[in-house]
Amino acid sequence: VAALAGADLSDADLSDADLSDADLSDADLSDADLSDADLSNADLSNADLSGANLSDANLSGADLVGANLSGADLVGANLSGAELYEADLVGADLIGADLIYANLSGADLSNAYLYEADLRDVDLSGTDLRGANLTQVKYLSINELSEAKTLYEAKLDSELKKQVKDKYPHLLKKPEY
Repeated sequence: VAALAGADLSDADLSDADLSDADLSDADLSDADLSDADLSNADLSNADLSGANLSDANLSGADLVGANLSGADLVGANLSGAELYEADLVGADLIGADLIYANLSGADLSNAYLYEADLRDVDLSGTDLRGANLTQVKYLSINELSEAKTLYEAKLDSELKKQVKDKYPHLLKKPEY
């Protein structure tokens, strides 16, 4: 098990690396290439992954609490069961990502791109989805969406948008914070 807590791995090429169960808490992985890497069950809490390439990476069960993933490429990434509580995912690209059972409570997904992501049984309580693209997402229910902090200027499929307008119109209004 790799112990890399607090390590400076910015711009590192870690594509295809096996970092499962690794301790990367507080590590600087900004702009690193972690495409196709195995980070399952890794501790990435409070890590800086801004601008990192995590496309097709396995982050299932990973601890990403408080992590900075702003602008990260998470296309096709497996984040099933990942802990993303209060994570920064501003502008992150999550096209086709697997977020089944992920905990996104309190996370900031403003302007994130979630097209065709699988959001089955995801926890969106207190999640900021302002300006996020949620078109064609899979298994997203109105009940899960109702827990979000805001959907202001979010892109939703017409049927889902209609349901939100009918049941939770406050989510579409400009937030006061």
